[in-house]
Amino acid sequence: MQDRLALNPLLGPVLGPPRRSSGHSRWLLAVAAAFTVVQLIVVVPGSGLGWDEAVYVSQVGGNAPPAFFSAPRARGISYLVAPVASWTASTTAIRVYLALLSGSAFYVCLWIWRKVLTTAVLACAGALFATLWITLYYGPEVMPNLWCAFGALAAVGCVLRAIGRAGDRAAVVGAGVAVAVVGVMRPADGVWLALPLAASTLLVPGRRRPAVFAAIVGGLVIGAAPWVIEAYLHYGGLSARLHRASEIQGGLGWNVAVDDQVRTLAGRSLCRPCNVPWRYPLTAAWWFALPVVVVGGIVAAFRAHRGSAALLATVTAASMAVPYLFFIDYAAPRFLLPAYALLALPAGECGVFLLSGVRLAPRPVTAAVLALVLAGHLSIQLGVLARMTAVNRSMRAHYTAVAAGLHRLGVRPPCMVTGYMAVPIAYYAGCSSRQPSGHDASITPDGIRAAQRDMPVAVIVADSHVPPPRYARSWRPVSLPDERGRPAYRVYLPPGSAGSVTSKDATRRLPTPPEKRSLGVTGVRTISREHSCTHRSPGAAQNAGQTLLLKVDEATARATTSMFCWTDPPS
Repeated sequence: MQDRLALNPLLGPVLGPPRRSSGHSRWLLAVAAAFTVVQLIVVVPGSGLGWDEAVYVSQVGGNAPPAFFSAPRARGISYLVAPVASWTASTTAIRVYLALLSGSAFYVCLWIWRKVLTTAVLACAGALFATLWITLYYGPEVMPNLWCAFGALAAVGCVLRAIGRAGDRAAVVGAGVAVAVVGVMRPADGVWLALPLAASTLLVPGRRRPAVFAAIVGGLVIGAAPWVIEAYLHYGGLSARLHRASEIQGGLGWNVAVDDQVRTLAGRSLCRPCNVPWRYPLTAAWWFALPVVVVGGIVAAFRAHRGSAALLATVTAASMAVPYLFFIDYAAPRFLLPAYALLALPAGECGVFLLSGVRLAPRPVTAAVLALVLAGHLSIQLGVLARMTAVNRSMRAHYTAVAAGLHRLGVRPPCMVTGYMAVPIAYYAGCSSRQPSGHDASITPDGIRAAQRDMPVAVIVADSHVPPPRYARSWRPVSLPDERGRPAYRVYLPPGSAGSVTSKDATRRLPTPPEKRSLGVTGVRTISREHSCTHRSPGAAQNAGQTLLLKVDEATARATTSMFCWTDPPS
């Protein structure tokens, strides 16, 4: 072994044998616990589900029938929340569950690395990643990106352990499982993760591990299998789904989105189109410092004979960041969470080196400067986090008020909402959401007209200056006044629909918001074909025995007969 390393001095540090951590796991546990506590105190209370979250939760339960599932989406995060969302629509319960689960997963990912890096490096890296507002905000969110980050972190650690010790079978299995987790959450991320990891197991002389390569490829295939199978069942094949997914994302090609990602760091969950000014440069200071810190960490890691971790983590992070920086024309800060998680490792190496190995200044001076810089960084991150959570709570109050207005207009489950912001509004109202055009096209105008004969249907437009769609121009308009600075909505209801109510009445809040009503629309079920059900709506006994037919298929928008049955929520 030593002779082989002597022939190639970079081979040993690049994929050298792992070293056992000299510290204790209690520091890793402390980092994960602090990460969890901040989520529970700052992010969880009063938060509501956004557009994407409503889609994912509705697939397995929640407050409404399943929303349309567009081609780019994968069901991994829906599987993750199913144990809670299948029995309660409480947003708080889902948030607490994900906060606890994300904290536990974070600890496990750091623990995997304990035989590769020292505890000091892992604790520093974990603290750096956990204190980003993006990491904290998306910890309890029903979004897949942070789980891709955890999967990537675990996968790289397992691969390093497996190629460093041929007999570490647990690491081989762990590498496959971690890649599968990323694949089921976001298949494209799984591909970009597997590429550098698979190459590292085959292309480095003296460190070829066919078993690890097979585990990585097998994990990717297993993880992406549900998405691929669904493509053939509902989207006309894999190529058709990929083509549709590319259309929805604006067309995949050469698009430099680096500046767009920088703008999102000021507190934007999505920047599309990203033509907003860059007003808060300090929020991106860490982003511009990160490449310098990573290079310093790689150098420090090689000096400590831990170059394998820093180099492979950096290469994998770059691979997973490439599509979001150069192939799409919009940005969301959560897209780069896997890259940030991996780059935190060389950044941790740099931090430990500055505290223990630098000789340019007395150690107390170095520690004081670092503490000052980190305190400023932390204050900025927590400030952005506070702003994001405030926006989320305002959004929840807004959608709750709109849903209450729809209920007072007679739009109650089973019901359908279409038009502006139909997905979140329908979720909060307990209705199905359908669109006749756009990315979520899942029904025709004729289908909407047919549905309104069997259930309440509401068409939402942004304000009084926006005309309704052609099929609803003869419908009855009702204005919903402004709510907490949000734009006013105009609701169009079919002629003869229930609820002869004024605009003022329509905006009065219900006694309890959707997430406080347990299942809210308890008893919502999708029933296929020729079965029938009884519609037992309070104050609508004349509708007993009514069969509700809805010609729509969630996945393909093909004409399919199905219906929704609703029973009264428990008193």
